[in-house]
Amino acid sequence: MERARIGLVGLGTMGAALAMNIAEKGFPVAVHNRTTSVTGDFLEASGKLRPRFTGAVSAAGLVASLATPRAIIIMVQAGAPVDAVIEELVPLLDQDDLLIDAGNADFHDTRRREAELAAKGIRFFGMGVSGGEEGARHGPSIMVGGPAETYARVQDIIEAIAAKYEAAPCAAHLGPNGAGHFVKTVHNGIEYGDMQMIAEVWGLLRDGAGMRPAEAGDLFAKWDEGPLKSYLIEITSKVLSATDPETGRPMVEVIRDSAGQKGTGRWTLIEALRLGESATTIEAAVAARSFSSMRAARAKGATLFDAPSEGSVPGVSDLETALLAAKIIAYGQGLSLLTAASEDFNWGLDLARIAEIWRAGCIIRSALLDDIAKAVRAGLPEGQLIFAPAFAEILASGVAPLRRTVAAAAMSGIPAPALSAALAYFDQMTRARGTADLIQGQRDFFGAHGFERMDKPGTGFHGPWAMSKG
Repeated sequence: MERARIGLVGLGTMGAALAMNIAEKGFPVAVHNRTTSVTGDFLEASGKLRPRFTGAVSAAGLVASLATPRAIIIMVQAGAPVDAVIEELVPLLDQDDLLIDAGNADFHDTRRREAELAAKGIRFFGMGVSGGEEGARHGPSIMVGGPAETYARVQDIIEAIAAKYEAAPCAAHLGPNGAGHFVKTVHNGIEYGDMQMIAEVWGLLRDGAGMRPAEAGDLFAKWDEGPLKSYLIEITSKVLSATDPETGRPMVEVIRDSAGQKGTGRWTLIEALRLGESATTIEAAVAARSFSSMRAARAKGATLFDAPSEGSVPGVSDLETALLAAKIIAYGQGLSLLTAASEDFNWGLDLARIAEIWRAGCIIRSALLDDIAKAVRAGLPEGQLIFAPAFAEILASGVAPLRRTVAAAAMSGIPAPALSAALAYFDQMTRARGTADLIQGQRDFFGAHGFERMDKPGTGFHGPWAMSKG
């Protein structure tokens, strides 16, 4: 029997879709799931691709089904389940065999696992996969972190299954150890921010302008033909236009307003704080999802306070331009975080290449990404995307509508935390003299921390209050 070129453990939604994608591209695949019936159901549903699959009822059977040196993709829930699979597989493997974690892993776990497995002679790398079930099945964006020579072993498979942008695969080796999973984490953080800002615009259309879902769906479809063209705008149009088959009402009206999250947004924030970087749009989005779960408390609050009546409704043109401006700012924050992590971990991330592999297959694919890649290659002034000529030109006219949108939301009592965070970031990054002078004075007053002066070189200066304390 011909042995499979690659193995896959975990036939949940994403794992099954990825296995089908690999087989469809012509590679024999051995598959295994902890629940044996899941493997059987998968094989039965594989149709014409069935001859390319080998089903294994055990980890030992999976390993025996693979050509050597072996390569096995792990596609199970992040955290302890990944460690459990690795622990089961390692005693069955030979030196130089390869394990690939393709789940939404914490990049710190990826770094730890690579070091632990290297000590045992087992190769390992982390692979971020974006695009949801549809992407995994027909072409995701793939972000790899690990030894370059290890990636080369399966590069043909990865590039074959990846999404294509103008025939180029949206897959790349981005750096050592945790680089791939960190880039995927930041991708998901940007995704959180983008989705939240779109939802805030929907809130203004619904609660401010009184727009019905189908009408808003048509508006988002129109926006998807312009500068905002992106996967998230496209599916927003479809979600708002859908009808509930049970009630005949707009689907969005019967969906409970409590959003879930799996942790990657929080991971992005944790690393941003550790690295001293601003990720305020992502922070606002993560907080908004947390607030959404507090449904009973929100309902109580609505009975205690009257809604403001002073607000005006932003025009449709303002909303479109405001959303574009905020989106650019959010992407810029993500790139700054990637830059800081790359320097901290010595990864050597190519931000332009990252933007390029996000152009197709992934959730945040957008018409902006090609221009972002070009701007990065040309060099970002002070490392800021918002200062790049092409984007500075958009923001020069786009910030005024964003300002009007945030003001209208505030005066109407309609929450717009991510749009507000984007505007606040822009205002802080475009004001030559801020207010940290007072903060430094306060710190020196109560803690003698010292400060720098505008008129003299050096550090460690103190204010007159120091003398009075003496």
